[in-house]
Amino acid sequence: MRYAVIRGEGYTLAHVPDFIQSNSVFSSLENKVDDKSEILKNLSKSLRSFEEAVRYLPHQVYIGEINPETLRHYDLPWYNKPVKNADRFGAHGEIMSQDEFIGVLKIADIFDLIKLEKEYVSHIKKQLTKHPLFNEMKLRRLKEGDSLENIQMHIDKMQAMPLKIGGQVVGCVKRAHEFDPNLTAEIFFENIITKASGMLTAWNLLDRNQIEASEIDYVIECSESAAGDVYQRGGGNFAKAIAEGIGAVNASGSDTRAFCAAPVHAIIEASALVQSGIYRNVLVVAGGASAKLAMNAREHLKHDMPVLEDVIAGFAVLVGENDGLNPIIRSDLAGKHTVSTGSSPQAVITSLITTPLEKGGLKLKDIDRYAVEMQNPDITKPAGAGDVPEANYKMIASLGVKRGEIDPKEVATFGETFGFLGWAPTQGHIPSGIPYIGHARSAILNNEITRVMIIGKGSLFLARLTNQFDGVSFVIEKNSGLLEDEEEKKLSEEDMRLIMAKMMRKFAEELLKETD
Repeated sequence: MRYAVIRGEGYTLAHVPDFIQSNSVFSSLENKVDDKSEILKNLSKSLRSFEEAVRYLPHQVYIGEINPETLRHYDLPWYNKPVKNADRFGAHGEIMSQDEFIGVLKIADIFDLIKLEKEYVSHIKKQLTKHPLFNEMKLRRLKEGDSLENIQMHIDKMQAMPLKIGGQVVGCVKRAHEFDPNLTAEIFFENIITKASGMLTAWNLLDRNQIEASEIDYVIECSESAAGDVYQRGGGNFAKAIAEGIGAVNASGSDTRAFCAAPVHAIIEASALVQSGIYRNVLVVAGGASAKLAMNAREHLKHDMPVLEDVIAGFAVLVGENDGLNPIIRSDLAGKHTVSTGSSPQAVITSLITTPLEKGGLKLKDIDRYAVEMQNPDITKPAGAGDVPEANYKMIASLGVKRGEIDPKEVATFGETFGFLGWAPTQGHIPSGIPYIGHARSAILNNEITRVMIIGKGSLFLARLTNQFDGVSFVIEKNSGLLEDEEEKKLSEEDMRLIMAKMMRKFAEELLKETD
């Protein structure tokens, strides 16, 4: 079979603490509930600096600077255990500062709906000039900036949303339509964040893997955002917008939406498009979800914790034709949660894990690592959601015991051997198995492991349209080193042996008949 491969990956985090105070769903809802909210008054004291965000252990794992196995060497909580000599640039991506990211928002703004004050634009340009990804062509898209008086007029009279740094207005986001509730300043802000973080992550992937944007044939965007006007609401297309933004001039694209499971759906779709020969290189990318900023902050603040959900995350994976080197995507071992599967944990794990493995004659222990929902327990446990990855590993191990593949004594340690503690920001689609792809690709190329399963699960009931659960999975495997024509030749030889064996068996049967 002509399997597709993973040619490259990118992971980014943009640290945006001021967005939490002025522009987040969290602050908006808190104001509606209590316009004199003590939480909002004291929020600034619990926000992290950029340096603190860079030194945060899970963030270093996310950008590829620290191996995920390392997390088990540290007791929770992690927020008070900063990484020494931490770098904002990692093997798989970067952590970007707030000022720089606002610059990326403006670069992504085609309709000039973001207004930034002139001196602030000058400050951003100085910052981005030092950044390895930003050349003069990109910096020109920042333009020159506007006067503070003009910005304040849009805020006071035109329903623009202010952009503040340290409580001071440095710009605004204009509404995109006078009446349309889908094109308010707040909705546009959420959408431009998704687009900009997707662009940033794609730039990282291309730069770190020495790939030209013109090589990309198709883009699939798989975040949780929806873009459209009152007549289309969620029509899209983030993918085509990101393709334009990164200079992928030969690419078309479309969006895939399936809540938390969307990225795994998207990679399966990408591998099918490449494997079929329709496209050679498909970029799967997801920008971040600003609605998830400080989502659990109320519970965190009760525990005297800093606000840990202060970053916009993004990821990108490039799926391409088999090059005989990069890890292959075993599309024949894809798992899926069907309408008839049901919602019991056993049924879910069976459909996503053991059923696809049986197709390939594999057992649970033939997979070196399982990447499930890699939610960060530093965030989820204080919020009352428990340790999501560990719960998943126990379910997998329990099913293995029932199948006779795992000793009951191994259930407690299954996660340590075949999985990880979580490190992904809680932005819905970001944690679902995808954060491990960069680490998995490196480990496979370094001959440390052979086979990995990526699992994505989603809660479709969130749309209030169905109570159905969702889930998909696929296997990444070490490349055999054989290119497509060699694979075909190998298959042809195997087919010939089978044919000859059948002929010999038939001949022997005929001889036996004659003897009788």
